[in-house]
Amino acid sequence: MKMTNGEYNDYIRRRQPRSPLWRDVLRAYVTGGAICAAGQGILALYSLLGLSRTDAATACSITLVFLGASLTGLGIYDDAARFAGAGTLVPITGFANAVAAPALEFKRETLLSGTCTRMFTIAGPVIVCGISASIVYGLLLLIWQAV
Repeated sequence: MKMTNGEYNDYIRRRQPRSPLWRDVLRAYVTGGAICAAGQGILALYSLLGLSRTDAATACSITLVFLGASLTGLGIYDDAARFAGAGTLVPITGFANAVAAPALEFKRETLLSGTCTRMFTIAGPVIVCGISASIVYGLLLLIWQAV
């Protein structure tokens, strides 16, 4: 059977299952909002315990990283990601998941060549780009203030 590119594209569009876009958007929105609300609740709890705003924010960040990595290790974060999609990419818990998941995947290998080297497979480029950008922005700010 000979088809033109246009006929083939039409055929593919007809055979392709419809994406449940609005359902996925709603799930991502609700799950991401729930993670952020939990973070805000943790921040409020630390503030109620007497920590300063800065110390409470630091403790909240540490708690969220710990929870993200722990839930990844237990397999719960992956189930939540399958349900919510992009809603679980909230920066701090998503980063913890990005570090913990590859480390868990390669834990059967030796500690050094498995877990330690694979831990930053996904998060490594993010860290490098973030540090590089902060150096460039810092130098630009230094130059800007000197002028």
